[in-house]
Amino acid sequence: MAASRSVIVTGGCSGIGLAMARHFTSQGHRVTILDVVSDEKGQETAEALSKNQAQAKAVFRRCNVASWEEQAAAFKEVYERNGSLDIVMANAGISERGATSAINLKEDTPSKPRLEVLDVNLNGVVYSVKLASHYMNKNKPSSTGSRGTIICTASNAGLYPFPISPLYAASKFAVIGLVRSLAKPLAGAGIQINALAPAVLETNIAPSKDLFGNMIVTPMETLVKGVAKFVEDTSLTGEVAEIHGNNVTLRPPHEIVDADSAKNLEEFYKLGYA
Repeated sequence: MAASRSVIVTGGCSGIGLAMARHFTSQGHRVTILDVVSDEKGQETAEALSKNQAQAKAVFRRCNVASWEEQAAAFKEVYERNGSLDIVMANAGISERGATSAINLKEDTPSKPRLEVLDVNLNGVVYSVKLASHYMNKNKPSSTGSRGTIICTASNAGLYPFPISPLYAASKFAVIGLVRSLAKPLAGAGIQINALAPAVLETNIAPSKDLFGNMIVTPMETLVKGVAKFVEDTSLTGEVAEIHGNNVTLRPPHEIVDADSAKNLEEFYKLGYA
């Protein structure tokens, strides 16, 4: 078995995050779950994942990823306890929780949109990435030159228009843009960052089986295949893996429209700011 690594999974008590935490504990790693569930529920989850695992151990810490202070304290605690931080799954996410508040054409007076979905799905991921890169930069490079791996959970709603939930889509499009844009500066430090873009999986966000109707459900095993692909192949960075059916498909960014735009993008990078 490979050496035990220090892993953080945000939103690790259910759905995609729970599948990720289960995968890493089964591989013999030390997993810290960050979630907003009760301490009792979190401890039960961690104990169940750790059961019958000789080397692995799952630990729960309550943390609201939308809070910089809570995430910063949690990451520091994990680093001090384990002596390293090797893999971070920036996974925690929520839906718009009902009809979108981005527009309401029936209102007499416009109401303020509810932006919690951006606080969790985008700001929370930005916080996770900032903290992950800070602690991974302290690691000694592996034989492949890697200091650590960050994997962000986006969605195929970040690849295609999603009219039913535009703020959710905006958060996931933003995560994909963040991952693709950070790949180059993080590569210099030996840190890989990639994104998963799952189709419909049965989670606490997606509808339950009796509400799926005619939707095609992707098995959670395909999601785990995508995770393993990014962890095992440290040559991959800035990639987006669409998780659909039994397939993990790497989706390239848009082709740059012309040489002028390509030159301007490169000049911005040389400049160092925008």
